[in-house]
Amino acid sequence: MKMREEFDALSTMGLDPIELLMLPRIIALACALPILSFIGSMAALYGGGLIAWFCGGMGPAIFIARLHEAVSVTHFEVGIIKAPFMALVIGIVACSEGLRVKGSAESLGKQTNTSVVQSIFLVIVLDGLFAVFFASIGM
Repeated sequence: MKMREEFDALSTMGLDPIELLMLPRIIALACALPILSFIGSMAALYGGGLIAWFCGGMGPAIFIARLHEAVSVTHFEVGIIKAPFMALVIGIVACSEGLRVKGSAESLGKQTNTSVVQSIFLVIVLDGLFAVFFASIGM
């Protein structure tokens, strides 16, 4: 939208582009990432169960019993708690880098690459901070 000057057109019409374009995207990402985390966790558990059954000869009942021994519900809760914060970081970085796009496809590609690299770095840093926090409270 920045390349085709749609962002400037919204400003000219008296509308706030941040409120109209960026805020809904960040909120949607903050709502969608916990759902995706849940789906990913369930898919991983289901896939692990299938592999244990077909390749390891372990029945589903044994897999579930061993799963309860190895993994607690707090692991799942921690992941779901972290997801909205990670989404906020990703959304804010993506939107701020999107504002730096100039009028060319090259600029779009460069800012997209920068956005991905910064998001990955900040998610890793935030995950480390969460690890320290959850370790200090005993989770």
